[in-house]
Amino acid sequence: MFVYLLASRRNGTLYVGATNDLVRRVWEHRQKAVPGFTAEYGCERLVWFEAHDGAEAAIARERRIKKWRRAWKIALIEMGNPHWVDLYPAIAGWR
Repeated sequence: MFVYLLASRRNGTLYVGATNDLVRRVWEHRQKAVPGFTAEYGCERLVWFEAHDGAEAAIARERRIKKWRRAWKIALIEMGNPHWVDLYPAIAGWR
């Protein structure tokens, strides 16, 4: 399971989610395959993610992060991805 953050752009709108298939789920967000928040606000840049051993841990982490202040989410992103690079091409196997 994965917990992930999508952004519309650097310091833009943020979305927190959890999934068991990160590549597929981010692709769905990017294709706007499911109407909703990410399609409406253009959140398709994968800027942070972490793996968890089970669904329970991932969902608990997602819920905690959703309650965080925006500044804390930005700090989490910038700890590992200071330039807000889209991580999707790397995990999807693009060159």
